[in-house]
Amino acid sequence: MRWFRRSPDADYADSPAEAPPKKKESLPRFLITLAILAWALRSFVAAPFNIPSGSMLPTLRIGDYLLVAKWPYGYSRYSFPWQVPSFDGRILSRLPKRGDVIVFRPPGADSEFIKRVIGLPGDTIEVRGGMVVLNGANIPRESRGNVAIKVSANSPCRVVPPAEQMIGRDDNGDPACLYPAYRETLPGGRSYLVLDQVDNPIADNFGPVRVPDGHVFMMGDNRDDSLDSRFQPMDGGIGFVPVENLVGRAMITFWSTDGSSSYVKPWTWFSALRGDRIGTSFGRDAQ
Repeated sequence: MRWFRRSPDADYADSPAEAPPKKKESLPRFLITLAILAWALRSFVAAPFNIPSGSMLPTLRIGDYLLVAKWPYGYSRYSFPWQVPSFDGRILSRLPKRGDVIVFRPPGADSEFIKRVIGLPGDTIEVRGGMVVLNGANIPRESRGNVAIKVSANSPCRVVPPAEQMIGRDDNGDPACLYPAYRETLPGGRSYLVLDQVDNPIADNFGPVRVPDGHVFMMGDNRDDSLDSRFQPMDGGIGFVPVENLVGRAMITFWSTDGSSSYVKPWTWFSALRGDRIGTSFGRDAQ
């Protein structure tokens, strides 16, 4: 029998090589990366916005949650959370279109507002008897009877005095507040519903004024319950809004609640859901 001497290195050659220890992913690094991505998404693409008041009824309702597109008008310091980075002017600036529903920061305000663009730089705006006059021509307005908005915690049937509450039924037979509604149609065909609750000598008669360069004229769709560009800041309004202060354009509703839910009771989130509001679009093709 022939014997072979085993090499002293054989044990090492025959045994599997040990894998180097895996490096554990750094949790702080992951969180920082996630925060940067969230900041970039919110700053350059889209951000959420919830409706706090009824100034844009019937288009927008208290409890609606929207996605607001950041890119349509370029970027200013108001595009970024906490206005960081802070700089003057606007990068890739583009003017909005008449009829766009826009989130913006009024000069000197600590919060964001949402209204509809009615006038662009150089336009002449006037309101006579509730009719908007754009560059000397009435914006066509057609009566649409009463619009029914279901009564809930977020829709308590607020009316502007001396108007009185009108309670009826919506298409589902639920108690609803009835508001007189009209359809306005801008040059180019963009149309939307507005509310005109009372003959308001202050809100229904205004101007004429010329929109300054670098500014836009905003109005709420709930014409008698909106402190908009018809009112100066000293009167609680917003005056002309600088283009630099635009945050973004409303795109679509991704959630809507009637106000009956509780944060500590998750099952109520769905019982309070206004499912018919989800997917409502505010793009330029929306009517």
